[in-house]
Amino acid sequence: MALPLSIRPTRWSDPRVETWSTRSSKMVSSPTVITRMQAIMQKEMVREFLAEFISTYVMMVFGLGSVAHMVLGGKFGSFLGVNLGFGFGVTMGVHMAGNISGAHMNAALTFTNCALGHMSWKKFPVYVLGQFLGSFLAAATIYCLFYSAIIEFSGGHLTVTGPLATASIFATYLPDHSTLWRGFLDEVLVTGMLQLCLFAITDKENNPALQGTQALVIGILIIVIGVSLGMNTGYAMNPSRDLPPRFFTYIAGWGVQVFRARDWWWVPVVAPFLGAYLGGIIYLVFIGSTIPRRPQILEDSMMYEDRRIPVLSKTMPNPPVTSSITPVSVSPINRPSVRTVPPLSDPIHLEHF
Repeated sequence: MALPLSIRPTRWSDPRVETWSTRSSKMVSSPTVITRMQAIMQKEMVREFLAEFISTYVMMVFGLGSVAHMVLGGKFGSFLGVNLGFGFGVTMGVHMAGNISGAHMNAALTFTNCALGHMSWKKFPVYVLGQFLGSFLAAATIYCLFYSAIIEFSGGHLTVTGPLATASIFATYLPDHSTLWRGFLDEVLVTGMLQLCLFAITDKENNPALQGTQALVIGILIIVIGVSLGMNTGYAMNPSRDLPPRFFTYIAGWGVQVFRARDWWWVPVVAPFLGAYLGGIIYLVFIGSTIPRRPQILEDSMMYEDRRIPVLSKTMPNPPVTSSITPVSVSPINRPSVRTVPPLSDPIHLEHF
């Protein structure tokens, strides 16, 4: 007679069966983990964080690398090379993150966009964190790549000031010919020019850069600012460009002097916020408010019909043109025939170019 299940003797399981079962569960759970990771990566905040992180890293690697060539390489680098490195580094960053986060790569620009209502304040810490981490990692990358050259140039002594100073590879420092407050005003003005021109380049209602050329035009803007206004303070214009590499040099061996040298460290952090905000306000008041805005929705189908009619050369005949909206034949001479067409029931949304 068969025993009840509750009092049947316990049988030891086969270890081979347990091993197979464990492996099967791992194989099943692996796709689940991948699916969860993919879901996290598709979240808007995560995508924007990663976009700012990578774009800032690329910009800073090219920029700091060009500065390292100027400081350490002698004939291999120049101030023009620094401008080109940062300019085209910005171009590459915009190509990478332009359609994801807007490729700010600059905490001052992010602040201005939030302050003027172009984006939510809750994104501000996400953007800035991504920028700071990307900039810090870029400084570490350049330090590792040029470590031997830095040690040879400085004789093994990492200094902030003097003829053998190497801290300027990573952050900006006030030159001897300038004062602290002149440097502050310089950073405010330079960053204001940057934000003013960026709004002009991207304003679709004004005269923006052609579609697909914005990244190149913005890179050229950085180069122009560098060659014309970069001598006094090194045109930091960006807390994300200056503060994280400065903190890296503090922990990498240059010491606390990177924050004490002429009390300059706070200027590239504070002045760009003020300058970018003033530049944005100036553009909106003097340029943006004077541009007549086109209506977003066109209710009258007659106006839409007019926009659909091609402009023909005066030397060409006037053939009838068939509208793509209605089967009515439209002639540039016989315009009254168009007015008999009834208006469409739904509004037509105009596309912004």
